[in-house]
Amino acid sequence: MRVFALAALIALSPGFARAADGDAEKALKLVEEAGAAYKAENAGDAVALAKKAIALDAKNPAAFFVLGSAHLKLRQNGDAAKAFTQVIALDPKAVAAYDRRGDAELKSGKFKEAVADFDKYLEANPEFAPKHWRRGIALYYAGRYKDGVAQFDLHRKVNPEDVENSAWHYLCNARANTPKKAREDLIPVSEDSRVPMKQVLELYAGKIKPQDVIDAAEKAKLGGEALKEARFYANLYVALYYEAEGDEKKALEHMTAAVEKYKIGHYMWDVADAHLRVSKEKK
Repeated sequence: MRVFALAALIALSPGFARAADGDAEKALKLVEEAGAAYKAENAGDAVALAKKAIALDAKNPAAFFVLGSAHLKLRQNGDAAKAFTQVIALDPKAVAAYDRRGDAELKSGKFKEAVADFDKYLEANPEFAPKHWRRGIALYYAGRYKDGVAQFDLHRKVNPEDVENSAWHYLCNARANTPKKAREDLIPVSEDSRVPMKQVLELYAGKIKPQDVIDAAEKAKLGGEALKEARFYANLYVALYYEAEGDEKKALEHMTAAVEKYKIGHYMWDVADAHLRVSKEKK
């Protein structure tokens, strides 16, 4: 599962170009430097440079866009959402900002708001709808399970060999209907070689037990970050499986392990983190 590159997002909005004079010209140069820092994985520097640009020209939407993107990278989701809101206020045609704000909202546990922003983006870019798996996840957490099933069916057209797509399709279907129906409709995948995705698919198909997924991650010949990722995904999808089965205790146990023991840099960790925080708030 992938997310956009910053340069591609900025290119979607012709309104980002501004006349350069005096402070505005200096601000544009700072925005360029901030963008370069972001691309170089120096999100902290990108935030500092973008803020300097905004101090010189508070009407430059590109500065707020880079600022929001850098905050997202740093997992400062509230600040990211505020920056993207400013982009939209300055340039309503900058629909990419809706998509990025949707990410910030999803990661903050504001699932209905995330769906609304993703939909606003897709109104202007309907051709991207099949690729928008993030919308499917937001739909699941917003309780719109039938719509989630439809989104993951659509995503299958562009990403047919992704166990995660199959898993989220199952999770939405289990809620919209029953786990039995979800197993019957499970999307087959044969070429996702990531550990422990084969076992995740077998679990959701009813062929193995949750512990088998955990064991697959533990016994894999992996080390370092690869092992941490395998353990994270094992616990994440076991937790979600238990949630579909109505076992809240086991779901919480494994989601807590995924988030607190196996923190990784991927988007799905942020999803798990939002899931865990919202679950705890409900108790």
